[in-house]
Amino acid sequence: DDPLSGRELEVLRKIAMGSSNKIIAAELNVAESTVKSHIKSIMSKLNANDRTHAVTIAARRGFIDG
Repeated sequence: DDPLSGRELEVLRKIAMGSSNKIIAAELNVAESTVKSHIKSIMSKLNANDRTHAVTIAARRGFIDG
């Protein structure tokens, strides 16, 4: 039950809005590999199988608006 960092929550919200890794990277002014690293960490912390599952879990836990 590691808490998500502020940046991880930011990335997760952008995933929930349907943004691609490339778009998220451009919006956050970071490399696409950095976004992928955040997503990997998010999925590990939430024990999610994929991006959609991570968003579902986060919404259910109240981390993001569902």
